[in-house]
Amino acid sequence: MNTDRFVVPHDRKIRLEDYDPGFTGAFKSKKDAKKKLKHDILRLAELQDVLYAHDVYSLLIIFQAMDAAGKDSTIKHVMSGVNPQGCQVFSFKAPSAEELDHDYLWRCMQRLPERGRIGIFNRSYYEEVLVTRVHPEILARQKLPSDAHRHIWKHRFREINDFERYLHDNGTRVVKFFLHVSKEEQRQRFLDRINRPDKHWKFSANDVKERAHWDDYMAAYEDMFNHTSTPYAPWHIVPADHKWFTRGAVAEILISTLESIDLHYPVVTVEHREQLEESRIHLENEPR
Repeated sequence: MNTDRFVVPHDRKIRLEDYDPGFTGAFKSKKDAKKKLKHDILRLAELQDVLYAHDVYSLLIIFQAMDAAGKDSTIKHVMSGVNPQGCQVFSFKAPSAEELDHDYLWRCMQRLPERGRIGIFNRSYYEEVLVTRVHPEILARQKLPSDAHRHIWKHRFREINDFERYLHDNGTRVVKFFLHVSKEEQRQRFLDRINRPDKHWKFSANDVKERAHWDDYMAAYEDMFNHTSTPYAPWHIVPADHKWFTRGAVAEILISTLESIDLHYPVVTVEHREQLEESRIHLENEPR
């Protein structure tokens, strides 16, 4: 699969309408895609093991999407083979009173992955240039200085880019996914949640209300892509009308990202090798 087509270029503007939510590439069937995903899950587990042992780099994965695009299920399936000790998942809802008493990046900073680990943000600080932009009344609750409202989106794009460059320079690789679901597919998934009792818990009436702002969200996403996709923290617009394809694309991009890092198991010193040999001899000659 050529996943380069999903990368938002950093040197030119894009239009979201040029990205097809129903794209499935060369896969001829869901079965073929699931078979490849099984292989990729094993490879991702191998790479995570080296990342953990190397203990120099970390990986931050950011998922943004409209409701019902499949963020939860993508995380569940793609990360199903990794060691839980080396992976952390955080979902960011409406900020708490404590979080509102800090800057908008603060709560995400508290959840950044340690060296050697993978951190996953299910929604993130990008909500501050998406839902807050579509619903500007949210800004009134953020206790901002009066002059902070001037050119606020331009400033937040700059601040986010600076933050992600800082992370990259200090060893955290940032990979960002927008799961691109069509409005019609979202409608069908909402209906599925309503019609299936085991999915009622996943549905909120507010989800339908937000559909009225669909065009506003698409405009906000497009502007966000055009200002925050950088060489060191690129956005990937991944088709999401077919979940089996979404999972395969995300897995392949993550593998490619980890393979691009100079990862290796720690080099064992001469002294350590001598200790290993002594321990081997001791164990082999231990009375049974």
